[in-house]
Amino acid sequence: MISPESRLNEALGLSFAISLNVVYSELVRLKEIKPATYFSKGFIEKMLPIVEENDVFLMVVDAALTPIQQRNLEKALKLKVIDRTALILEIFGERAQTSEGKLQVELAHLTYQRSRLVRSWTHLERQRGGAGFLGGPGEKQIELDKRLIDDKIIKIKKELEKVKNTRSIQRGNRKKVPYPIVALVGYTNAGKSSLFNRLTKDDVMVANMLFATLDPTLRKIKLPSGMEVILSDTVGFISNLPHELVMAFRSTLEEVLEADVVVHVRDISNIDTDAQRKDVLEVLHHLG
Repeated sequence: MISPESRLNEALGLSFAISLNVVYSELVRLKEIKPATYFSKGFIEKMLPIVEENDVFLMVVDAALTPIQQRNLEKALKLKVIDRTALILEIFGERAQTSEGKLQVELAHLTYQRSRLVRSWTHLERQRGGAGFLGGPGEKQIELDKRLIDDKIIKIKKELEKVKNTRSIQRGNRKKVPYPIVALVGYTNAGKSSLFNRLTKDDVMVANMLFATLDPTLRKIKLPSGMEVILSDTVGFISNLPHELVMAFRSTLEEVLEADVVVHVRDISNIDTDAQRKDVLEVLHHLG
């Protein structure tokens, strides 16, 4: 398991990945998780002057919050609160370049949004300019909104199914070509893209940030032995990768399953390299 200190550093890295200006961070050790607010009353009271003095408008909680916890924290601290899943979704939204990647992110976002429908759509109700005299949409409105999201999800899944079929045909065509497929996998920011560039003499984006690579990249290379292979650079993995993202990006991640050779790239200088290895293998196991 990744140490708490490393998880905090990783959360900071995720925040920096979308250019957030972090003015305060803290590793909070909880005796218990409060059902209503996640944190204790004392911690929330301690945070109030910090929020006010630094004019903080957003708090990131590196955990999975329930809709009630999120809403209550926002009310208590008078700012926007997002959890780990929402933060990673935001990063993926910025990184997606291909139409498939954008569809996958949208699917993950809608699935996440549906799970916190009351909070999300109360916010949207204000944007709509509704009267709001009942403090938000009623049960009937929520059911209508659920159907709207479900309709969007069905539409996106159909589009992704078409892409999946195209990918399947492309994989079939690649199998007819006498080139083995080598997939690079690893924890995010472990150096996959750097290795990919060295091997291919290419210029795939390399940056010291989490999830610099999102859309898969394929290149044909010649090994020192003279053998030619197709090299694939894939999205990096991370601990507690949101289930919504694993499911939405399944068609992309399946490229790894179809590879003849899977090369697991590790940064052994990282103190948590063993824990990162377990996280990568766990995601691969879930993929089948």
